[in-house]
Amino acid sequence: MARPSKYSAEFRSDAIALWRASAGRRTFRDVAADLNVNPETLRTWVRDADDRPAVSSASQDTEAELVRLRAENARLARAEKGMAARAGDPATGSRLFCPGDEVKTAAWDFVSAHAGMFGIKRICRVLAVSRSGYYRWIAGAQAREERQAAEDALVEEIRAIHGEHRGNYGALRVHAELRGFGHTVNRKRVARLMRKHGIIGCHLRKKKRTTVPDRLAPPVADLVQRDFTAGALDEKWCGDITYVQVGAAWLYLACVIDIRSRRVLGWSMAPHMRAELVIDALQAAVAARGGQAAGVIFHADRRSQYTSAAFAQVCDRYGIRRSMGRVGSSYDNALAESFWQGLKRETMHGKLFSTMPQARLEIFRWLTYYNARRRHSALDYLSPIEFEQQHHKTVKLQLAA
Repeated sequence: MARPSKYSAEFRSDAIALWRASAGRRTFRDVAADLNVNPETLRTWVRDADDRPAVSSASQDTEAELVRLRAENARLARAEKGMAARAGDPATGSRLFCPGDEVKTAAWDFVSAHAGMFGIKRICRVLAVSRSGYYRWIAGAQAREERQAAEDALVEEIRAIHGEHRGNYGALRVHAELRGFGHTVNRKRVARLMRKHGIIGCHLRKKKRTTVPDRLAPPVADLVQRDFTAGALDEKWCGDITYVQVGAAWLYLACVIDIRSRRVLGWSMAPHMRAELVIDALQAAVAARGGQAAGVIFHADRRSQYTSAAFAQVCDRYGIRRSMGRVGSSYDNALAESFWQGLKRETMHGKLFSTMPQARLEIFRWLTYYNARRRHSALDYLSPIEFEQQHHKTVKLQLAA
């Protein structure tokens, strides 16, 4: 009897979609590295999917068009009377012109440009500047050119990093990426250059409440007490549910995060909020740890999905200890809330998904990128998988000693 795969059908389907979306621009090895799977495993999934008979997509196209039209109708309804929706006009009170836009001519440049006609001495006397200062400026011309060339090269590298991470990285993570490439550069210099050249990371402009607690849930102790630290992997996990607008509908996402490494061990997406959503995410996390989860503390809020009997049975089956924060307190599950903020800031800022497959692919791409490559400030700017790899190496060295 064949051994069941540790990867769910949902994960395999999303992995195949991620590979196809690359359209040949990335190799199996590159995509598999983000997925943390063997390249040959991914190749097998894609080959098996290609061998299946194609299914007509006429009904899917009709549904996608209906979702798009509903979203367009809702957008036009929200638009101001007499003005096209999202016309791109400046917001009320915005600044059209900023200080520094005006042209400024340096005194030394003026002296150099007119020295042949009027002489350096006369121009310096009229401008009330010192000749010695002008000569020092002339002597440092080569050094300034070299410094400017180095700065231009650094700006190009910053732009490349910013583009590679789809405009999500701010100064701190760009600085960490440069240091990871072996550059010795000051963080404030990186921030100054990004500010000067208008290179800006994504920021959320407003918050929206997503957690609706179940006030009739049976009592479960809070074993975390807002202490989102752990001394080892698989000591504490946390989870939560969020939702994403897709046209006029909603796509719900549940996740399970290892508090020590900040790695998203399991997740599930569905157009519903039934208990199966959080159960699938938890089972994916257990599978990612090889089926070993006995003694792990799983912390969540008191919404009905986590307090359901079905979810409790799954936790008991794997030996997972449930923990829940207080009713209506987002701070009691702050780590998961912070994770959702990062996901929405970097995948949904200024976007409106029109179809479920589009939303699933974008979220799945970010989740795999987050685990494999996104530098995390709480992990000394390592990615979660890099942190776990270093953690395992340290444990092996300690055991060998």
